[in-house]
Amino acid sequence: MSDPDLPSASARGKPLRGVRVLSLALNLPGPAALLRLQNMGARCLKFEPPAPAGAPAISSADPMSQYSASAYASLHQGIKRVEVDLKSQRGQTRLQRELARTDVLLTSFRPAALARLGLAPQALRQRYPALSVVAIVGAPGARANQPGHDLTYLAQADLVPGLDLPATLFSDMAGALLASEAVLQAVLRQKTRGKNSFHQVALSAAADWLALPRRWGLTLSHNILGGAHAGYRVYPCQDGRVALAALEPHFAAALCAVAGLPAPAAKAMWQADMHTAVAAFLASKTRQQIDALAARHDLPLHVLPA
Repeated sequence: MSDPDLPSASARGKPLRGVRVLSLALNLPGPAALLRLQNMGARCLKFEPPAPAGAPAISSADPMSQYSASAYASLHQGIKRVEVDLKSQRGQTRLQRELARTDVLLTSFRPAALARLGLAPQALRQRYPALSVVAIVGAPGARANQPGHDLTYLAQADLVPGLDLPATLFSDMAGALLASEAVLQAVLRQKTRGKNSFHQVALSAAADWLALPRRWGLTLSHNILGGAHAGYRVYPCQDGRVALAALEPHFAAALCAVAGLPAPAAKAMWQADMHTAVAAFLASKTRQQIDALAARHDLPLHVLPA
């Protein structure tokens, strides 16, 4: 028989059950954070501006719906959306009514735009003492009104090598994680102290957080996670590539045994001849053969197409 004083398994998996979140955030970071909050049990509502006149094919004024309809649909699965013109008196009335029963407001406007809408933090704090605010911005403090995007924040953090674009939108998605974390902090403060709070989440700070291993030197070319270790690199094989992560000594020893190489002594995996030998071994194998070897010998790797 279950203890009536203990939450059910489903409730334990939904720490934000009963928390009301209103989002005004567009593009990627805000909706991605809102989706995580919904997955944690929050009751989520999103206000979106009206779609442009004369553009019936556009289902939403959120730019993400125009960049990728499928991405927009995935981000908003199960999220209640309402079209509200915050620049109109009717829209402001609807907003004020909703804020009065909201626990956390999530925004992604620049501070100057929020102030024009009557949503500056100080004004909200005075009018809605129970409301906490999580504001997603590009950069912190005085730089919050400067324009920018995922690419510029990654570039500032030295995470854009060469001319190739990053493989994903790292600062946007990391910013979404920090925003959902900030909502958890706000709710915890409300529950434990009975006080509201304001949290500013900067996408540039998210990029800086991701960049810490590089700043520590870990991923620079001369270091262990930057390609200097022969067991931690991407190699070509007969029909693709191999992301090899045989970093720990027992994995490096297993790799050498499979490749017919001498057991590696200290620092042997850093030597140029070891890099050459491992590269030659993997170049002689297909992805299927390498996968079979990895499964048989417990090697940490992943094969990729060319």
